[in-house]
Amino acid sequence: MLGKQFNASSTAAEVLEGVDLTGRRAVVTGASSGIGVETARVLATAGADVTMAVRNLDAGHRVAEELRASLGTDAGQLQVAHLDLADLGTVRGFASAWSGPLHILVNNAGVMAPPTLTRSPQGWETQFATNHMGHFALARQLHGALAAANGARIVSVASIGHLFSPVVFDDLHYRFRPYDPWTSYGQSKCANVLFAVGAAQRWAEDGITANALMPGNIGETALARHIPSVVLAAIVSGNSGFALPTPKTIPQGAATSVMVAASPLVEGVSGRYFEDCAEALVVPDREGRTGGVAAYALDQDNASRLWDISEELLKLDV
Repeated sequence: MLGKQFNASSTAAEVLEGVDLTGRRAVVTGASSGIGVETARVLATAGADVTMAVRNLDAGHRVAEELRASLGTDAGQLQVAHLDLADLGTVRGFASAWSGPLHILVNNAGVMAPPTLTRSPQGWETQFATNHMGHFALARQLHGALAAANGARIVSVASIGHLFSPVVFDDLHYRFRPYDPWTSYGQSKCANVLFAVGAAQRWAEDGITANALMPGNIGETALARHIPSVVLAAIVSGNSGFALPTPKTIPQGAATSVMVAASPLVEGVSGRYFEDCAEALVVPDREGRTGGVAAYALDQDNASRLWDISEELLKLDV
């Protein structure tokens, strides 16, 4: 098992203690709140120059100023750039403005469980559009920069929610089945894992590795903005009927992200799924599980099929 030096209680700062990222460049999506902020902070503390890719520029600049005030003199630079994953025009704009190599891409932003069915301008179900298609398009368009880094890492922040549903290829956008906020979330998180598997397959010769992860059970983030506070409290505490692991703090929640992004423990490792700073076990079912990864989320045929479908969807968005 990889990463056994750390565990569910480890913090992001502990995981990267002693790691020098000077000269490395990173992008963290969703870096204006939650574990995205902590991921950006710890990467910058280790010396990386970090671009905080955010939907709300005012919030992004405010957070960046707060972080700069707390960083040491050896820290990397922080920049803020606009990126709305639901708007592929901003994805293209972000990628076209990028110059030079990109060593670390952390696909962290996301949306969780909108109560009613909503769609992107392309007609895609919102969670699939934002959590998967936005990040897929971003990584595709930054592929040249990643390849130029000669050893780039892609971090795909997924969730235990992938156990709620596989990718339903025959009805990705809920045109036939009744909409459910949790199966749609699960499908999008499964797609995040399959993207990492697909990128590991296709981009290995470019020196790019890609891995997915479950950050943990973290209630204090903007990801849960669509969930009523009473319901969220019940989910986080384990009183909702959902089987979830023990709650984590934000520094603990960012630990697996930064491990996959920059720790020497996972050098050369690709196409895997991590949780609690270790590679997850494959589980045969969902019932009562508080961790693990479904075989369908690591299946190479599923990954190839999703990649091809995603490419075709992007071709239609012209």
